[in-house]
Amino acid sequence: MNVELRGKKVLVVGLGRSGIAAAQLCAARGARVTATDSRAGAALGPALSRLPPAAVRELGGHRLESFVGADLIVLSPGVPEIPELAAARSAGVTITGEMELASTFVSGTIVAITGTNGKSTTTTLVGDMLRATGRPTFVGGNLGDPLAEAVGTPAAEAGGFCVVEASSFQLETTVTFHPRVAALLNVTADHLDRYPDLDAYAAAKARIFAAQTAADDAVVNLDDALVVRATAGTSSRRLGFSVERPLDAGGWLDDDALVIHLPDREPERYPARFPALVGRHNQANALAALLMSRLAGASPDQARTALLAFRPLAHRMELVAVTEGIAFYDDSKGTNVGAVVAALEGFPRRVVLIAGGRDKGGDYAPLAAALGRVGRAAVLIGEAADKMQVALAGTLPVERAATLDAAVDAARALAQPGDAVVLSPACSSFDMFRDYAHRAEVFRAAVARQVRPSAGPGRASDGKAAP
Repeated sequence: MNVELRGKKVLVVGLGRSGIAAAQLCAARGARVTATDSRAGAALGPALSRLPPAAVRELGGHRLESFVGADLIVLSPGVPEIPELAAARSAGVTITGEMELASTFVSGTIVAITGTNGKSTTTTLVGDMLRATGRPTFVGGNLGDPLAEAVGTPAAEAGGFCVVEASSFQLETTVTFHPRVAALLNVTADHLDRYPDLDAYAAAKARIFAAQTAADDAVVNLDDALVVRATAGTSSRRLGFSVERPLDAGGWLDDDALVIHLPDREPERYPARFPALVGRHNQANALAALLMSRLAGASPDQARTALLAFRPLAHRMELVAVTEGIAFYDDSKGTNVGAVVAALEGFPRRVVLIAGGRDKGGDYAPLAAALGRVGRAAVLIGEAADKMQVALAGTLPVERAATLDAAVDAARALAQPGDAVVLSPACSSFDMFRDYAHRAEVFRAAVARQVRPSAGPGRASDGKAAP
């Protein structure tokens, strides 16, 4: 049911891409929009040009009067509980988020994915599988394009698909957000500066199922005890996946096959091992995507075609080059310990890991355990190097490097033919780089200096694809 916005005073808080999209949506439906951000106009740059012309701009701080005087406040993801918001709550102002608001204008099928790790890969893969049906399909949310940008397009109308990556921050403001199919992929330690503990973080993730009914489907990771506990009370039909054991129904890994068994149907088998599915975590992502797309309406042939054509997203265990038997992988998006551990599980080569950066308060013991199984050596950089070296001591050889370029040189020297050099930092990038993409750019440039001219990224110097 659409929210009536005409003539309403709407305050949009936070002018990232989500906030701009929310302002555009509200203005297009007749609202009187005010847009506010704690940053000054110079810091926001070109984004301001995309605000509706009639929108009032309050930049470089917030005005209490605008908060308590609004009919509706639309929050961008991650906006903290600032005093002005608390005052608005006390005054009875309705507060929502861009994804929640946009979903009320969507009559197509919403398919939503959340989890600490693997959201973007799984969302993209589900989108590819549903596009293969020939029906209009939007793919976005936390992945990039805000859901508000889908409103008014064929994908948001009956018969279309809106495939949405949902962060815990976005889910905090959901009430009526109603995915026909939703998934919780995993929960590992992250954002504990915002949530009091892991259970609270998991509960925020599990809100993705809150508005579902018995006619909807919840896809959950049965290998993750936190996920199982957080989804125990879902009203929807819960269907699980596992890379550790076979199931009576759902999805599981069976040697070289991904098995999908929907209720009252025959089991289906899909390939589990090819370059786009490096690591056990990507096989889990593929199981979730196959379950979701099949439940949403893709045929087995459509799902299989999209799976085989899929290529990893940038900076997510992406094969950069292979030379002299050594493969170089860019997993710069691996910014927490859980993501790196998951990436290393089932990795097909011995690994020289390049890790480190700004510490996020995680425990590095699980990383040490994972490297004990597949690691050749580790090269550490950045502010967290001391803490990581203590955790890895005695597990495998550890070296330190002052720069990422030097780390690539050291890793190449430590690697043996048949090994992989993997940049998967388990930390944020802000001690040395602008962001994870900048870190990846520096890594790739360093790798390029190591590699003889070849057929291109993902190919060996003799033209063969990496195993």
